[in-house]
Amino acid sequence: MKVLFVLTSHDTLGETGEKTGFWIEEFAAPYYVFADHNVQVTLASPEGNQPPIDPKSALADFQTAATQRFDSDSALQEKLSNTVKLSEVSADEFDAVFYPGGHGPLWDLTHDQHSIALIEAFVQQGKPVSAVCHAPAVLLNVRKGDNTPLISGKRVTGFSNSEEAAVGLTDIVPFLLEDELRNKGGHYSQGDDWSPYCVTDGLLVTGQNPASSEAVAEVVLSLLT
Repeated sequence: MKVLFVLTSHDTLGETGEKTGFWIEEFAAPYYVFADHNVQVTLASPEGNQPPIDPKSALADFQTAATQRFDSDSALQEKLSNTVKLSEVSADEFDAVFYPGGHGPLWDLTHDQHSIALIEAFVQQGKPVSAVCHAPAVLLNVRKGDNTPLISGKRVTGFSNSEEAAVGLTDIVPFLLEDELRNKGGHYSQGDDWSPYCVTDGLLVTGQNPASSEAVAEVVLSLLT
């Protein structure tokens, strides 16, 4: 089996002067779920090469068994530094797609035409599409064959307004993900802040926050086996 991971290339946190990118745990935990089940994982990003890591995700408070494993995994670190360009991948080559979160995707992948077309192709081919935390933003501009939003009428979750407020970025992010998922007709729901919460609607799998990333990968794996 082959799964495509798509990571952000955006590293600037609005006008704050701070850096952002993808959240390490939301990449590492799902990666190892798939890799440990002999799934071949390909890494892609809009610009290719090394995608930016949110520096906050490397802080001690946010470390997990998966991030610690990543820190000592030189082979995966090398692989991560050589992501392929998103424009060079095709849904035809993979069985599912997974989007790790972090704030970066709000700025680039949400509007990236290659990403939008890629997700539409996965949907048309009847393959799982998954995203965690802020990454469900990549679904906002994806449309079905009848030109309606993909998530209209779908059960979805993603980083909640209350969690965004808790990290103090409500007025920094370009939009609040919970609001936009609702605005596109998604049936948004959430669990307790910072607790694992995963929603599956057919072949669409979304997770609310970093704690949900492993659960999302496990659901996708179950859909593939």
